[in-house]
Amino acid sequence: MAAYIIRRVFAAVLLLLVVSAVTFAIFFLVPRLGGQTTDSLAAQYIGKSPDPDAIAAVKKNLGLDQPVYLQYWHFIKGIVVGAEYNFGPNPSVCHVPCFGYSFKTHVEIWPEIVKRIPVTLSLAVGAAVLWVVSGVAIGVVSALKRGSIFDRLAMGVALAGVSLPMFFTGLVATALFSFHWTIWDNIEFIPFTENPGEWAWNLILPWCTLAFLYSALYARLTRAGMLETMGEDYIRTARAKGLRESKVVVKHGLRAALTPLVTIFGMDFALLLGGAVITERVFNFQGMGAYAIQGVTQSDLPKVMGVTIVAAFFIVVCNLLVDLVYAAIDPRVRLS
Repeated sequence: MAAYIIRRVFAAVLLLLVVSAVTFAIFFLVPRLGGQTTDSLAAQYIGKSPDPDAIAAVKKNLGLDQPVYLQYWHFIKGIVVGAEYNFGPNPSVCHVPCFGYSFKTHVEIWPEIVKRIPVTLSLAVGAAVLWVVSGVAIGVVSALKRGSIFDRLAMGVALAGVSLPMFFTGLVATALFSFHWTIWDNIEFIPFTENPGEWAWNLILPWCTLAFLYSALYARLTRAGMLETMGEDYIRTARAKGLRESKVVVKHGLRAALTPLVTIFGMDFALLLGGAVITERVFNFQGMGAYAIQGVTQSDLPKVMGVTIVAAFFIVVCNLLVDLVYAAIDPRVRLS
């Protein structure tokens, strides 16, 4: 197991390097292949009517006068050992891990990401608990009551949840519960350390909106997995041995049906940790998703690079944890 984890960590480092290299190339190499020069790239960060001296200063400060591979090397080196930038009369020290400074505001990237992680983490964790519990429970009951009114109604609602886009359900929920009934008339993120009650109250509507989509998907997948599992020979054997029906369903049926759900949950949760872009946009939460949108719209490479690498890190870690959880859920994984 230790050797497996070491191999996975090494592969994760290589993957993060590939992701950062591709993102770096999209912002610096692709525009040059499209005909843009270093002067035109630098002029984007000055304003109207840039003069040659200002362009030269920006090129020097941002390193645009260097080859792309050197710029990328300085970026990776800054993450590991830190860096020093010169935006004025006094140099600015960027501490480890250094993702650089914003091209637009000259604010260090890593503290800005750290400030936004609690917002995205709170949104992702709460929604994940809701959609796993509700989705799996509805899927199990629908499978056990196949063809009943509950099954048809639940799968109809699940189909609607999967089909409706997040920005639509978010806007409808906001219109109904914030403007029409004014239950949540002023939704804003309150840190958990300041007021746990206000933190949870302001996140209920975003949690439910985000969980509606995922719980619908998990309900359909759980139902399909349970219908397949409950028809297996070992289920009939368990019942013939006189085991309680609840134990047959939970220990033998649901446990086997959870294996594909664990894989999907690891990916869904990791992607949300990288930024629930649409949900944060709808409810005006300043999380990592909103920060990434800022970077893209402003062509601010350090912002995009920072969020991309952090999101890729979450995905790699969640994939590793999913592989380890497999052994606890399915004994056949340990035997293989």
